[in-house]
Amino acid sequence: MQGVAIEKIVKKLELKNLTETIDLTKKKILLSDVNRPALQLSGYFNHFEEKRVQIIGNVEYTYLQQLEHEKKITIYEQFLKYEIPCVIFCRDLQPDEDFLRIAQQEEIPVLGTGRSTSEFMAELIYTLSEQLAPCITIHGVLVDVYGEGLLIMGESGIGKSEAALELIRRGHRLVTDDVVEIRKINEHTLIGTSPDITRYFIELRGIGIIDVKTLFGVECVKEKQNIDLVIKLEDWKKDNDYDRLGLEEEYTEFLGNKVACHSLPIRPGRNLAVICETAAVNHRQKKMGYNAAQELYRRVQANLNKNSEEE
Repeated sequence: MQGVAIEKIVKKLELKNLTETIDLTKKKILLSDVNRPALQLSGYFNHFEEKRVQIIGNVEYTYLQQLEHEKKITIYEQFLKYEIPCVIFCRDLQPDEDFLRIAQQEEIPVLGTGRSTSEFMAELIYTLSEQLAPCITIHGVLVDVYGEGLLIMGESGIGKSEAALELIRRGHRLVTDDVVEIRKINEHTLIGTSPDITRYFIELRGIGIIDVKTLFGVECVKEKQNIDLVIKLEDWKKDNDYDRLGLEEEYTEFLGNKVACHSLPIRPGRNLAVICETAAVNHRQKKMGYNAAQELYRRVQANLNKNSEEE
């Protein structure tokens, strides 16, 4: 069964488990959306989104507290008989003993947090969207270069890890080497992370495995990064026609999202780190509205028009 374990969300968001007898490792959340039960607490359960995490804020809590005891028990039993992944009480609100007793009978985890309801819901939705996002694994290296997520791809042994190491030495940050987990957060955002087992490690042929975090410090690593630009390293071939102006953007696709891509031919003496830095800065400049290739084209056209007018 797909989904994210509730225990993982509890640790990530520092939630309190108010039903300690329930094993959270076996409970999963399947949807990133959340629900604040309103009409359900008055007994109306048509169109109830039971698969969502249920959030109890100050409004819901005060409404329940003013109900008569028998009515309250009836609502609790109706509400908790559904297959709810969990119920979270915000603002350090404490559920009463009847609610906890029925929740444990139905094996519905009840959690708590001190944060305000709106703030917590926003963080929970973002966390669940990230954890439940479609994910693929590719071979490559992901580095944060001047805030741009640079995904370096290419055949095994072509020099991806060496380029990443030089970028790290120049003050940039490693996200992952060799294996990149790509998650589609929305139609415009791809986030790259590292598998837990290889996090912050780089493999260098002839040397072996090195720990970047230990060797260069915590300022040289990063847990996750948006993927903004792809650099594909390939062997130089004399007969190939390589782009020399950059007037037309090339793209590669991951999980249906397009990412700008440059193919970079490798020859002895080329400084890959400097080229990668320049590509990242140039891409950032394009996002800010300036394209050097288009500016050159404009100047050439203006010069041609000027010469034709003089003739």
